[in-house]
Amino acid sequence: MALWRAYGGERAQPLRDRLVLHYAPLVKYVAGRVGTGLPSYVDVADLVQSGIFGLVDAIEKFEPERGLKFETYAMQRIRGAILDDLRAQDWVPRSVRSRARDVERAIERLEARLQRSATDAELSEELGITVSDLRDLYAQLQLTSVVALDELIAAGRGSASLAETLPDDRAEDPVASLVDQDGKRQLADAIAQLSERDRVVVTLYYFENLTLAEIGKVLGVTESRVCQLHTRAVLRLRTKLSEQSDG
Repeated sequence: MALWRAYGGERAQPLRDRLVLHYAPLVKYVAGRVGTGLPSYVDVADLVQSGIFGLVDAIEKFEPERGLKFETYAMQRIRGAILDDLRAQDWVPRSVRSRARDVERAIERLEARLQRSATDAELSEELGITVSDLRDLYAQLQLTSVVALDELIAAGRGSASLAETLPDDRAEDPVASLVDQDGKRQLADAIAQLSERDRVVVTLYYFENLTLAEIGKVLGVTESRVCQLHTRAVLRLRTKLSEQSDG
């Protein structure tokens, strides 16, 4: 792309601004995906504004000669900027974080006993609440489940996000390669342990890039129910990845 070549040579702000305008639809797309299913008080326009900073950062740090696709790199940076801003603004109340930990611990206890994924009925009994209350709790925990899969891997390993070091097919770094492969293996193992419906939600959302509304149509359920399933799946993945890290 001529604009990239010109920007790479001059690093002039007017050229950077033209690139920002060209790739601005990426920000809207990522913000829309992050915003889907979040509480109504989270304004998607605010997410877009945060995402623009991520796009600018991606443009300034992108190295075309490494052979990476800019869109893939930029979407990671945009999403990261949006999530960073959500965390900085402390959208998730402390009580909600505490409840999320309670649910994760209950999942760990229950599934260690059952040696399989627990149903909502079993998990609600473990927590001493009704299934309806559990699903209301999933809705409250939506903000805690807005993560990228690589962040789940990082949380399980207690390390930096893989998004910070996107893979370069031409790089000759066997250690980084092994770490990346190990992270993918851990994630694949954790996903394989999910219930069938949770696996479908994770696959369609993270790998097929469907929105929660689109997944709802596939599964024949409402978007709010898909939000609950997504939250449940992320909580279970966190628990399973943490178990793998401790093992």
